[in-house]
Amino acid sequence: MSTNMATSSNYWEDLRKQARQLENELDLKLVSFSKLCTSYSSSSSKDQRTRDSRPGSVGSSQDNMLVAMTTELEQLLANLSAVNDKMAEYTNTPGVVSHNAALMHTLQRHRDILQDYTQEFHKTKSNFFSLREREDLLGSVHRDIESYKSSTGVNNRRTELFLKEHEHLRNSDSLIDNAISIAMATKENITFQRGMFKSIQTRVTTLANRFPSINSLIQKINLRKRRDSLILGGVIGVCTILLLLYTFH
Repeated sequence: MSTNMATSSNYWEDLRKQARQLENELDLKLVSFSKLCTSYSSSSSKDQRTRDSRPGSVGSSQDNMLVAMTTELEQLLANLSAVNDKMAEYTNTPGVVSHNAALMHTLQRHRDILQDYTQEFHKTKSNFFSLREREDLLGSVHRDIESYKSSTGVNNRRTELFLKEHEHLRNSDSLIDNAISIAMATKENITFQRGMFKSIQTRVTTLANRFPSINSLIQKINLRKRRDSLILGGVIGVCTILLLLYTFH
């Protein structure tokens, strides 16, 4: 009986030793994991282009290290959980009932430590993957922008020339439209004036046909004006000849 109790006590101490060792490893690994995630956060923007252009660069190596550490922490948590399960089985052994309260207290403390480490790990892991997803999205957008710039940069000068030429054509079209509008307005005005003159001529002709005496009077006036013009022209001619003869003699 004494031998069995000693063996059981040694088994319990071995489990406690394993639990403490795993807890110490987890504590150190979680601190390193948190620092690595913080370092990734501070350098992610600066190294984004390097990670995109060179898969074997520092950024890619850091990603691999984080993934490896995540796997290692998950394994350590699984081992600690298994040790806690063994400790729980041991507390239910009939031979250790007398020490059951103290053992349960110790087991509960290890379970609390496991729960704290698990929560801390999942929180840090969640923050890390959220950050990496955001950086991947930003990197994708950045690559799309750079690709667009590189594809359109060659044709920028040609595009500018096309735009200037298009603007010149639009200005020319506007000037032509203005000239056509002015010509149409002038044509309409001339047509209107022509219609007025025709209307006046028609009225005068109608008035002359209605009053023959007036028409005859107008003809006589025109004949007298022609005669007066001939007489005046003859007088001016004679005076010019006399003036020339006087000048030469």
